[in-house]
Amino acid sequence: MVRLTRAGEYAVRGMVYLSQQPRDGLTLISDIAKAQKVSASFLAKIFQGLAKAGLVESQRGAAGGVSLGRPPERISIRNIVEAVEGPVAINRCLLAKDACERARTCPLADVWREAQEKLLEVLASVTLDRVNG
Repeated sequence: MVRLTRAGEYAVRGMVYLSQQPRDGLTLISDIAKAQKVSASFLAKIFQGLAKAGLVESQRGAAGGVSLGRPPERISIRNIVEAVEGPVAINRCLLAKDACERARTCPLADVWREAQEKLLEVLASVTLDRVNG
């Protein structure tokens, strides 16, 4: 089963919420956490990863907060998930070239690869502006 962790889910939910806020200001992590009913400290850690990936910009201090790191039409669900979860794979054999010793003889290798490509295609095609559209 392909499944997001809580961190991946919270990252997507938090980014969707952030993309709905006015572009000219900053949003507090605590406000996002409250709106999404998630732990503010856990969300802060998640947003650190999103900031490292360039998906959000953050400012510390009394007037601090977060904002989108690029326009919403340039942030896909795939970008968000991979920033928090790492590479998306429906099967461990797709994580790396030599991850599975049966890759060359597996009758399902092409099926897994095609399913993987479709999943990544969908995640990449859905951007924050499209979610809010």
